[in-house]
Parts: sequence; C-alpha cells; structure tokens
Amino acid sequence: MGADVRERDEAQDTATRSVDTRNEPLPPARIRTTVTIPLQLGPERFEPAEVISFHGLADQGEHVAVVFGDALKQECPLVRVHSECLTGDVLGSARCDCGPQLRESMDLLNTAGGVLLYLRQEGRGIGLYNKLEAYLLQDVGMDTFAANRALNFGDDLRDYRVAAQMLTALGIRQVDVLTNNPDKETALSERGIVVRRRLPTGVYVTHANRRYLMAKIDHAGHEINVEDVRSAQ
Repeated sequence: MGADVRERDEAQDTATRSVDTRNEPLPPARIRTTVTIPLQLGPERFEPAEVISFHGLADQGEHVAVVFGDALKQECPLVRVHSECLTGDVLGSARCDCGPQLRESMDLLNTAGGVLLYLRQEGRGIGLYNKLEAYLLQDVGMDTFAANRALNFGDDLRDYRVAAQMLTALGIRQVDVLTNNPDKETALSERGIVVRRRLPTGVYVTHANRRYLMAKIDHAGHEINVEDVRSAQ
C-alpha cells in the first residue's frame, strides 16, 4: 500500500471516529487568547477586530472567532460560520464561492457588529491535499461530492459542534446566522444555540464554479437561487 493511500485511510479513520462521537455531551470550551488585529476590508480600509482562540474544542482544532464591534454586547449578534478554504479565501480561486462569501461576511459583520467563526475544516473536512486530489477528479467530470466519495470520504465531514462550543464560550446563546446552508442552522440548534433567523449570502458565480454551485443545490440542499446560477455569465 502506497504512503498516500495509507495517509488518506488514516485521515478517513480519524474523521469517522469524530462522526461516531458527535452526539456525546461535550465539556465547555474556554477562551485561551484574545488579541486585537487591524483587518483589511478594502484597498485602503482597515478595521480592528478581536481574534480569539480557545481551549477544549471537541476536535482540538485551531479554530478562531473574529469579533467585530460590540457583538459580544448584543442579545442576538450576526454570526458567520465559515470553513477554511485556502484556495478560495487566500488564493482567490474561482472554482468555489468561498472567498467572495468570506469578504462579504466580514464587511457585513464589521458594519453590524458580529462574529466570524473561522473553522479549520478545509475541503469540507477532508484536508487541503485531499481536496486538491478531489479537484483532479472534478476535472474529469465528477461533482464535488462524488469526488469526495471516490476518495473514500463522506460528502461532508465538517463538525459544527465546535462552532456551538465557541459561541457558548463567548457568552452567545442566540444568533442570526449568515449562510445558505441549512445544516449549519440545524447543527447550532441541536447544540443549544437559538437561531433567530438565517440570512443568505450573495450568489457568486463564475464559469469555473457553476457546476460546484449546482452540486451544492442539488446534493446538499443549499438555498441558492438556481436561476441566478444558471443565468450568470
């Protein structure tokens, strides 16, 4: 067995063990570090935000909360649960809509006073290297979910328990969630976070991500306007 296959199997085993324990009660997480960082939200526009790390998260991941304005003083702040996407968030890949969603969210959160939960769950939980392998399979015709399955991963291995832990550690019990993904609302509600309402993000269509967006609609139930995706140039 090749080293790459062994590594993939080990990653899958780890993910499976995580899924098997998701319904177990969790100990509370607690804040580890809070630091203020000026964040660039435009070409010459910088806004301060508090970046917060945690002890005791369920998967031991290095997830962070980014708190804008007076969010922690609000009864029901706006929250974006965003999974890490190096290719979209950092490199500006047009194969997904992650980067534009992140930038839109940060702008809205800064205006309203809200919280970004940045979860280190690259590739819907399969990791960066495996995601790049999945891209190769997408290049020969598979959609994003079929590619994951071809690599012996589930459609979506993300664990939103940590998002609920982070909100609880911040003293937040009720939120408005900025997402097109109903699973995020459900996962927070199941962990005791009251979701007052779910607000959609924009639809960011490129020639390179149209099939990806349609797969999210067809296979994962994301609430994205189909006609917006089909008609975009």
